[in-house]
Amino acid sequence: MARPLNILFISPEAHPFAKTGGLGDVSSALPHALKQLGHDVRVMLPKYRSVKQSKRSIKPMGLTVAVPVGPETKSGELHEGRLNRRVPIYFIGQDDYFDREGFYGDAEGEFSDNAERFIFFDRAVLEACKALNFQPDIIHCNDWQTGLVPCYLKTTFASDPFFENTRSVFSIHNLGYQGNFDERYLPLAHLPWNLFTPEGIEFYGSLSFMKAGLVYADRLTTVSKTYSKEILTPENGFHMDGVLRHHQSKLSGILNGADYGEWDPQTDSNIKTRYGPKSLKGKQECKKSLARKLSFKLPEQTPLICMVTRLSPQKGIDLILESFSKLMKLEAALVILGTGDAFYETFLKDQDHRYRSRFRYVSGFDEKLAHQIIAGSDILLMPSLYEPCGLTQMYALRYGTVPVVRRVGGLADTVKAFQSGKNRGTGFLLKPKETDEWVPLLQKALTLYSKKKVWRSLMLNGMKQDFSWDKVAKQYVRLYRRALKKNDKAVSEPGTDRYLPLQNLPDYNKN
Repeated sequence: MARPLNILFISPEAHPFAKTGGLGDVSSALPHALKQLGHDVRVMLPKYRSVKQSKRSIKPMGLTVAVPVGPETKSGELHEGRLNRRVPIYFIGQDDYFDREGFYGDAEGEFSDNAERFIFFDRAVLEACKALNFQPDIIHCNDWQTGLVPCYLKTTFASDPFFENTRSVFSIHNLGYQGNFDERYLPLAHLPWNLFTPEGIEFYGSLSFMKAGLVYADRLTTVSKTYSKEILTPENGFHMDGVLRHHQSKLSGILNGADYGEWDPQTDSNIKTRYGPKSLKGKQECKKSLARKLSFKLPEQTPLICMVTRLSPQKGIDLILESFSKLMKLEAALVILGTGDAFYETFLKDQDHRYRSRFRYVSGFDEKLAHQIIAGSDILLMPSLYEPCGLTQMYALRYGTVPVVRRVGGLADTVKAFQSGKNRGTGFLLKPKETDEWVPLLQKALTLYSKKKVWRSLMLNGMKQDFSWDKVAKQYVRLYRRALKKNDKAVSEPGTDRYLPLQNLPDYNKN
């Protein structure tokens, strides 16, 4: 029997301490599922202000790490808490960097020192392993904020015996966010200039955290099989497709799971009435409760459509704006919960005042309300232009809320087109490049809604889907073990400060 692994899971977000989207859910659920399989899993996160404000018990450990950031040495204090009761989570505290209202920015935009903040965090992660005397077999890095860790392992720490047997996995949750910064930040990271090449971490003249992860990690993953193919193309690769095509042999698409411990209408304490496939009566009670909460005064049989989303172009919000008057002519009500670009928020607030009888916009993000909206709605709308995985549609399926989505990324992998004659499928899908057909597709769904027996079959089909994390975790363990079989030569010469460029790599920026 294979021995249990020591796994360090590092992320800029983890629910319930810090969350802006699906990454926060993944960083909570996957470590727990790995722990359930018997592995020693630890999570590491910046000690944001939200961590201090959380109701969870966070204790100082009396340990500090010293991190060189340019000419200065910054100290980080280690604190410990629990994630899902059983999984230790360590927080790296540095108030100058992390004691802020936002994680990456505020109302005025992205923080100007984000590069410096995550240079500190990435180097501090490795120093913290030594301070804790925790030798990971695998460091699982997530998104650009952690991209320098694989680079540090293959360069600065390559001759450090503590990490001799450590391998890295880098997960791409959204290739559209890359962490590209001015080259002047390279000396702050204490990385040599001969890494700043098209073969290394240079990306069109910028220092790229994302590219560092792609080039130097032992294995790459992304969050659905379809998205793993889409990002190899110029259309969806955000100019990183050349890098990814070269490293395709180490790239895997593993669909995210759904945390049914948090998202299951049979056990959900956030909703008005619990329900399940054997009894759907509770869903109607949830719908009535939501309608009262939103001050909707509509006939009970009126279908309720929802969006729980970040307000950004990626999520297809422009399609909503362009067709809003058509939406308001449908025999349905609509609620949108989310925050994002100020232009979108202003537009939706204006429409909220204009169409009080059938539209509500709730600005911000409220976890409890998100559960209530998904439980109380009939249809979930996700017209995303691209969607690496998406978790909301998985939650909606579990709650009997029928998805109307675009056939991209994880949406294509989780929602199957409904065939009314055979009562198969779980939702409605729009072709990737279609823009004018989504309102008619929504109308098709609304027409089917009036056929109660058929709609019930559609709901039950979705509620029977199983995207649980225990299956996903086993796939990651197999991936980790493959990474450990890999014996790459260090990129640095042992015992020296001279860094050697990787050989025979193309100029990715020209691909």
